[in-house]
Amino acid sequence: MSDVTWYKNDVEVKPDDRVTSSLDDLAARLSISNLESADTGVYTCVARCESGVTRCSTELCVFDTKPGTDSYLQPPIFVEGLVPKRTADEGEPVQLTVRLQGAVPMSALWFKNDVLVPNCTDFEYVVTEDRGEFGLSIIDPFVKDSGIYSCKVANSFGQAVSSGKLIINEMSSGNQVPMVIELNNNMQDVGEKTACDSPVNIKAAVPASILSGPYDTTVLRGAKVVLKTSYKGDPEPCVQWLRAGKVLESDAHLCITNERGVSSLTIDSITADDCGKYVVRVDNGHGNDFHFASVAVEGPPDPPAGRPVVSVSETSADVTWSSPAYDGGCMVTGYGVEVRPFNQSDWKLVADKCHSLSHIVRGLAPGESYVFRVRAENMHGSSEASLESTPVYILQTDYGNTLWPKTVNIENGDLFDKQYEMLDELGKGRYGVVYKVKERETNKYYAAKFVRCIKSTDKEKAQEEVDIMNCLRHPKLLQLDAAFDKPREVVLVTEYISGGELFERVVADDFTLTEKDCILFTRQICEGVDYMHKQNVVHLDLKPENIMCQSRTSHYIKLIDFGLAQKIIPGQPMRVLFGTPEFIPPEIIGYEPIGFESDMWSVGVICYVLLSGLSPFMGDNDSETFTNITKAEFDFDDEAFDAVSQDAKDFISALLIKRKELRLTARECLKHKWLAQQDMDMSCVILSTDKLKKFIIRRKWQVPESVCSRRTG
Repeated sequence: MSDVTWYKNDVEVKPDDRVTSSLDDLAARLSISNLESADTGVYTCVARCESGVTRCSTELCVFDTKPGTDSYLQPPIFVEGLVPKRTADEGEPVQLTVRLQGAVPMSALWFKNDVLVPNCTDFEYVVTEDRGEFGLSIIDPFVKDSGIYSCKVANSFGQAVSSGKLIINEMSSGNQVPMVIELNNNMQDVGEKTACDSPVNIKAAVPASILSGPYDTTVLRGAKVVLKTSYKGDPEPCVQWLRAGKVLESDAHLCITNERGVSSLTIDSITADDCGKYVVRVDNGHGNDFHFASVAVEGPPDPPAGRPVVSVSETSADVTWSSPAYDGGCMVTGYGVEVRPFNQSDWKLVADKCHSLSHIVRGLAPGESYVFRVRAENMHGSSEASLESTPVYILQTDYGNTLWPKTVNIENGDLFDKQYEMLDELGKGRYGVVYKVKERETNKYYAAKFVRCIKSTDKEKAQEEVDIMNCLRHPKLLQLDAAFDKPREVVLVTEYISGGELFERVVADDFTLTEKDCILFTRQICEGVDYMHKQNVVHLDLKPENIMCQSRTSHYIKLIDFGLAQKIIPGQPMRVLFGTPEFIPPEIIGYEPIGFESDMWSVGVICYVLLSGLSPFMGDNDSETFTNITKAEFDFDDEAFDAVSQDAKDFISALLIKRKELRLTARECLKHKWLAQQDMDMSCVILSTDKLKKFIIRRKWQVPESVCSRRTG
């Protein structure tokens, strides 16, 4: 990782006397000394590199405790409970509040007459965690809201309940005063008197009133709910249904019917948006009345929001996720974590009833790629699966002893003879000779590389190689153990690798080469190259001779020979004119600026040769080889590629591109479909090694090559 930023509650954390951050190759750390209550919050680590951005979060709770007390381990205790009896007027907002102490976090549920009160617009849960207060706010209370209210609070150590009676007083309409009509006795107002034989019946008006319903109801999401009320009145009352102060009308989602003193509100395929308080009102000019009912919608929760974020270390993966946007109308009881190998369809449940927003999945196979997803659960069931995580690759970790950071300084040459015993010669090269040596004190075997230093610049170059190897502490890279300065040479003591060159191992009579083997070897090459590039080091001499097997029976390899490696300094273009003709990229031949992409071209050539035994750009001489490389033209027409998968050909094609900025990076290679596939999906078709044997023999007879030995910044 190249850049890490820490945030607390979405505000960037600035280092000070108490807060410090650190970063190494494996972990980013935020250290806080002398914790205070104000340090409580959600901390987020955002890591950025060339491949993208990732983040993970955790919540820190700081308990404010006094010496000698254990209040932070207590169950909830009411400091202020509900009053035994409370009255309020109809239509006036009322809030029931309790205050507690005890271990956090605490959760609260409200009940009326032992029936759960849903958290909605009309009955809103109010929480002030820093003061330990929980409240229930009733926005528009009616007489029907009267009852016994209870607050049940729970934490990890127990629960507590407080109850009280709430009485909502009906709005007063005032004293009834009889109507009196006063008439003046004026005879002129008297007209002709008439009468009829039939009696005249005057029908008394009946004020509108509700007889029964609607009633509180709880339904499952997606079901149909019907609210009914019966009413009377003469003349026929006008009936209205309201929600949140808005008059409802029939549409595709709901239907209102009024017939013979019964009004019904039907809601089809109910959703969480439909929960709340519904009011029915009747009015006929002589009187009015209203009743209400609360509708709670429950069901399985929504999927956890967004994609899970996965960070890997050795054989485990730390999966973190977000809570669902909707909890299904009731408490989320846990989360289920599922995993599947990359490019497989079968999912496996690896964790059930997780009570936090993260889980560590252990026992993953090194060298495999995995995808994760999460489901939320409540009393009604599980949600749909979340979005899938991006594939993650579990690096090979069984490389032998754990590597510890070690800085090697060049010591006096006389110490070498005192500490080591010279044994067999292992090889020769343009740099000098390599011997097998034994450390006298421990009897451990090492390899000693004697680098000839005729000019003063030769020792400077040896010092550069030591400096580069000091920063390359990775299981896939040859490790430097000591260095000594002799009069005409510098001795580099490295770990001893007994397996020989990779290509010689795969053509041995006791080895059967398959595409699966090629994938395993190429993965490890990319792992080592990826680490080098993270340290701003480019190898510049990747070729078969510099890929060694750790033992003659294992599939583990190491990259060696950092004599031509260079440190890349951003903003300072570097050009070189050295390398091995068959494996150097076009930019070196054209004397153009190099980069990390230059190594990736060499990886593509190595992979091409490993699969087929053919060199893609080999000409009759170096000049013809350079011309072929400059054209960057190659194909897979030879019969040697008949047994090779299309994914492998696509992988090579994504590396052997003339424009270096278009080539895959080492990290992108590890995520490529060919390298990220599950072991059981890899092709086990046997590849012929006849041409690879001829390739090895030809190179053994060739004079060691390099373009030249000049470089420039």
